[in-house]
Amino acid sequence: MLSIIIPARNEAENIQDILDYFDSKLKNIDFEVVLINDFSEDDTLIKAKNIFKEKKEFKVFNNEKKGLGGAINLGIEKSNGKIISIMMADLSDDLEDLIKYKDIIEKENVDAVFGSRFMSDSNVKNYPIQKLILNRLFNKFVSFIFWNKYNDYTNAFKIYKKKALIDIMPLVSESFNIFLEMPLKIISRNYTYKIIPISWVGRRKGKAKFKIKELSSKYFFTLLYCFIEKNLLNLKK
Repeated sequence: MLSIIIPARNEAENIQDILDYFDSKLKNIDFEVVLINDFSEDDTLIKAKNIFKEKKEFKVFNNEKKGLGGAINLGIEKSNGKIISIMMADLSDDLEDLIKYKDIIEKENVDAVFGSRFMSDSNVKNYPIQKLILNRLFNKFVSFIFWNKYNDYTNAFKIYKKKALIDIMPLVSESFNIFLEMPLKIISRNYTYKIIPISWVGRRKGKAKFKIKELSSKYFFTLLYCFIEKNLLNLKK
């Protein structure tokens, strides 16, 4: 089974679209959607429970520790699938790419598949220019520090074997920086992975939750933490 974790904070207006999007495109796949309500202040939880109630593939849980980190950790715990993908509630990711992820991780028996929005065959629309510039600079810096050619560490949309995610626990990041921590741990601990180009479109509804100024220090903390861990692992060898 494929488990799809969707963290959702104040995403009430996207709940019906989430159901329609997954229900229509994944008919031939054994999947579940694990939506984690992250202390929403709107009626995300109520709408999700009402809209999903007739669909056994769609499950809703309340986050126990506020923040994306807590939502992802709870999603992993509640997932029943042997492979897990994380997708955002804004529906900015492409389900055709999810199907590619699933095929690759199963057929090539890798531990993870990392999508990149910045390869020659990638397709990106409506990416804010300031965010794009900062994204590229930071990802290039991470690539240099970790001596790795991957160029989209901070992208949330990836797929992992659940066993690999359990092995890299604990995941300590509290916010969007968890999406940096996860691939860096996979890479540093020499798990197998593949990189493919993916598509991305800007949010259609609602307000973006990503705040560059608020998150910059958290990203650098995660980078330092993973860098120290990597070097400690090398020393042990």
